[in-house]
Amino acid sequence: MNAGRVLSKGLVRLWLPVLLVAVWWYASADSSNIYFPPLATILETFQRDWLTARALDDLVPSLTKLVIGFLLAAFGGIALGTLLGLSPRVRSAVEPIMQFLRSLPPPVLLPIGLLLFGITGAMNIFIIVFGAIWPTVLNTADGVRSLPPELRDMARSYRLGFRQRLFAVVLPNAAPQIFSGLRVTLQLSIILIVVSEMVAAVDGVGFYVLNSQQTFAVAETWAGTLLLGVIGYLTTLVFLLAQRRVLAWQTGMHQTRKA
Repeated sequence: MNAGRVLSKGLVRLWLPVLLVAVWWYASADSSNIYFPPLATILETFQRDWLTARALDDLVPSLTKLVIGFLLAAFGGIALGTLLGLSPRVRSAVEPIMQFLRSLPPPVLLPIGLLLFGITGAMNIFIIVFGAIWPTVLNTADGVRSLPPELRDMARSYRLGFRQRLFAVVLPNAAPQIFSGLRVTLQLSIILIVVSEMVAAVDGVGFYVLNSQQTFAVAETWAGTLLLGVIGYLTTLVFLLAQRRVLAWQTGMHQTRKA
């Protein structure tokens, strides 16, 4: 991709956010409404609270719990989904329980999490894993079951062992669906870390936002909300870059077929 295409693509993606920020800046410049402070005030508060050493008190704990919870949900979801996709008997046995657990709203489990773990980071991670694992489980199971018969026959003809079939045929074939589930799991993880920190935590971005709202620190509330948007955008961007790298073989295969 040449520099001109990169610049053009960047401008297409940036023009709307830049326009919205500009409109927000000028529309709120003279605002005297306590609930809608000027954007300049919000950005000053953002810089003071989140671009200094103070961020270590709330931002680092939230990101740590988010990463741990997401990774546990991701690996656990892929493992469970693979098992369900490979074994119809296991799927039939556990599907009723799985559907029951999946239907429970994660915030409902907050009291149980508090009883089991108390007001700790482990409770926040528990809520993330339980609430965010299901998209990865279901997408992985569907991807594993969707293995084309010709690939299955090819693996048998080459007499591949179970591990070779799993890691060289089954999981690569299911990778696009797995990543689709992982992306939803990531978004749910961000939501759940905030919700769990608002209910039971002594630090973190969710705790900061709720505490700011309860003490009528309006600029701080807006700054925390803005930070959550930045975290969601950056984590999604990193995930998409990783997905593009892992699934590069699929892009190359499509290009070869077109050629």
